[in-house]
Amino acid sequence: MGETILRFRDDEPHDEPAETLDSFLAGKSNATAVRIEAGDDARALLPHIEQLALIEVSFPGFRDGRGYSAARVLREGGYNGELRAAGDVLVDQIPLMRRCGFDSFAPEAPVDIAVLQTALDRYDQVYQRAADPRLPVWKMRHG
Repeated sequence: MGETILRFRDDEPHDEPAETLDSFLAGKSNATAVRIEAGDDARALLPHIEQLALIEVSFPGFRDGRGYSAARVLREGGYNGELRAAGDVLVDQIPLMRRCGFDSFAPEAPVDIAVLQTALDRYDQVYQRAADPRLPVWKMRHG
């Protein structure tokens, strides 16, 4: 993909091309980057997360929310590497994607950084736990 990658990580970008999930699971490669398409089961990667530096999750359309679930499954399963949302990613979805565990983005359309910053700063409190470290407002008030 030739789009710009937005990263919210401090480590070096991973530039190895991502293998398809089927190819990776067939054992035909020792790749450290895998791409999950909509409809793929992210749980299939859980036994292999220690060897992966990048998991790219495809968003074929902005209405397709299956990638959010994949991110949550991977983060709850202990994956700490780069988790990239790729495809039809809209700027107003990025804050929600970050809450699910995405820390890297490869949107098809250019992203206006000022608009992105506004979206990221829009809500300073959250109501439920998620993959990000933010505490829910009720937890801050009631311990």
